[in-house]
Amino acid sequence: MDALTDLLRGVHAHGALVCRSFASPPWSLEYAATAPLTLVAATRGDTWLLAEDGARLLMRPGDIGLARGPQRFVLADDPGLAPQISVGEPDCERWRIGTRTYGFGSDDDAAVITGSYEVEGSVSDRLLNALPNAFVVPCEGGPCPALDLLAAEVAKDRPGQDIVLDRLLDVLLVFALREWFDRPEANAPTWYRALGDDVVGPALRALHDAPERAWTVAELAARATVSRAALARRFTALVGVPPLTYLTEWRMDLAADLLTRPGATVASVARAVGYADGFAFSTAFKRVRGVRPSDHRVVALRA
Repeated sequence: MDALTDLLRGVHAHGALVCRSFASPPWSLEYAATAPLTLVAATRGDTWLLAEDGARLLMRPGDIGLARGPQRFVLADDPGLAPQISVGEPDCERWRIGTRTYGFGSDDDAAVITGSYEVEGSVSDRLLNALPNAFVVPCEGGPCPALDLLAAEVAKDRPGQDIVLDRLLDVLLVFALREWFDRPEANAPTWYRALGDDVVGPALRALHDAPERAWTVAELAARATVSRAALARRFTALVGVPPLTYLTEWRMDLAADLLTRPGATVASVARAVGYADGFAFSTAFKRVRGVRPSDHRVVALRA
């Protein structure tokens, strides 16, 4: 397992609001993104993605865009055109022309698909915090089969259709994030860049495979086939903190999520993330997150 896989576990489409829109030029559609993450796919015609922070991103057919929420963003064929319609508003229903389909033009005009993602817990916050408000991943490698399938499925109304759309959105999200983080302009987080390092990568994967284990630097160094000093030096240089500090922070992120589950206790969560007793765990949790585990649980359950 790796860090990206762990972080993506809490980001998933579940009954996602997926729709496609046709628009004839000149057109400009405003979207109120209330979900933490919204995927945008341009399937026909050039489309501008305009974010609240002023980002102006051109999407060619096949490109994938992602917008962090909550924010209002605009899709348009001309970045200088004021929004004509707010998609999702109650009066927008008059533009509905079919299942999950809104028509602001004809089938031959520009077409875009949008799908929303929910995000659960502190673990996935690490992923969201590594992303800009909006970005576009160009389709440089040719056709994208998952996007073609999504475009074909989005207008259907068959048993199990919501599950199919959710899974296709999940696949597109993983593809888009991997491609984005590999791009030089992405300024990928340290933990992602370190995954590809011959020394730090094996140690990081070990920590994510078994965060509850009482790891030592010597054991992690053995995984990387280097000395303890070499691992500590390389790990700190690439990730920004020593290996065991990273482990503690990762354990506390996991614990923050586990504390919100029904029936969870401080003692059970402590054991799940590698602490023999609740006192040592509580001390570490407050040091890292600034609150006691019990207080975090109360606030999280009220949210």
